[in-house]
Amino acid sequence: MNDDLKALIRTIPDFPKPGIQFRDITTLLLDPAGLAATIDRMVAVTTGPVDLIAGIEARGFLFAAALAVPLKAGVLLIRKDGKLPGATIAEDYALEYGQDRIAMHEDALVPGQRVLLVDDLIATGGTARAAVRLLRKAGAIVEQAQFVIDLPDLGGADALRADGVQADALFAFEGH
Repeated sequence: MNDDLKALIRTIPDFPKPGIQFRDITTLLLDPAGLAATIDRMVAVTTGPVDLIAGIEARGFLFAAALAVPLKAGVLLIRKDGKLPGATIAEDYALEYGQDRIAMHEDALVPGQRVLLVDDLIATGGTARAAVRLLRKAGAIVEQAQFVIDLPDLGGADALRADGVQADALFAFEGH
């Protein structure tokens, strides 16, 4: 399923460090038919109406904006802390060594709005889970998240499901 799109992903070995198989979506983005099919297929698995598509910095912004048009939804940006002007709310999350923080505008949503979380790839799920907590803290209803790629061995999609979020990806790459 979706093997045609999976074939458009370039794998770069040992990037950013030895042992990592980097899944590069830029080759998919360069293919007009592949990009259009990606968006069409993500729209097709969206359940129920959504008010906002929350894209995680930076590649998630691309997919959020593209999905927002056919879903007739707005786009909410989830950024690294300190990158948004104006008043924000933020959420900390753990990294392998240390912590990071993501933020959104405090007035980006109205409590009760249904938000679809989107990013290009789900690995360990740390950023996605922090985004769900942040959105819910602001009053959003977050029941689904979509990704182009899942790295299931790293457990991020399962962690989102444990948090009550339906996590879907168009295809998976086994291993790291």
